[in-house]
Amino acid sequence: MHSQKYYRTMWVIKGFGKYIALILVLLWSGLPILLMLLSSIKFPREIFNYPPSLIFKPYFGNYVELARTWPEFFKTLWNSTIVTVGSTFFCVLLSFLAGYGLSRYRNKTMAVSSFMIIFTRLLPPIIISIPLYPIINRLHMFDNSLTLIIFYTTFFVSLGTILMKTFIDQIPREIEESAAIDGAPLWKILWYLILPLSTHGLVATSTFIILFAWNEYTFAFLFTTTTAKTAPVIISEMMGSVTGVLWGPLFAAASIQLIPILIFVFAIQKFLVEGAIAGSVKG
Repeated sequence: MHSQKYYRTMWVIKGFGKYIALILVLLWSGLPILLMLLSSIKFPREIFNYPPSLIFKPYFGNYVELARTWPEFFKTLWNSTIVTVGSTFFCVLLSFLAGYGLSRYRNKTMAVSSFMIIFTRLLPPIIISIPLYPIINRLHMFDNSLTLIIFYTTFFVSLGTILMKTFIDQIPREIEESAAIDGAPLWKILWYLILPLSTHGLVATSTFIILFAWNEYTFAFLFTTTTAKTAPVIISEMMGSVTGVLWGPLFAAASIQLIPILIFVFAIQKFLVEGAIAGSVKG
């Protein structure tokens, strides 16, 4: 009797502790975002009031001022969208095919390839960028959205491949063998069987790539100047303006750049949770 009461008490304490930990994590990660969003609709003189006020009269003049002083910011949002969509498409496609190859064809060559994929992912972007700078300049690919798409795809296809391999490993080989016996070619097996069954992996991989490409700064800063400049680059320029930092428009720009990602993550959170569960269970 005492033992059951003890275990019940411990179960309640552990459950309560998990909720406390979850609340602390949400505060740690969500509070800065909330303060940024609120600061974007405050009068500039109220932004740095301490303690920060959560109840105030909204002021949307910061967004008007952003459009007036930094009109190119909205063009960079379009550039970020093009680069993000392009790199996500190519990276997911290549990751799916490479992940299938590593999952289904296991030999010494594939093992070496898998190691090299992980090794290249460990390299910092700046180490890759500096030697490529004169090459990109010689090929006249400087300040081009296609260049960023190639860089982002190349840099992130390694992690995408590992993720897709993990999910494809869960798909029973017997399904493919039955389809092959019935005469289905490989491309039909991939398109009609493997692709639908690895949807969660595709969503998880796409999410990582979108978050990376949308917020990436190093490649965009080094290889763009005007035409292909992305939103993170223009935001950094706003912070280093010679006329001084206009904090109201800066917070407005950061909020506009963040909102699409928040909407995207909330829209696919169900797939992310299911994908995490599916990817953690061995078939």
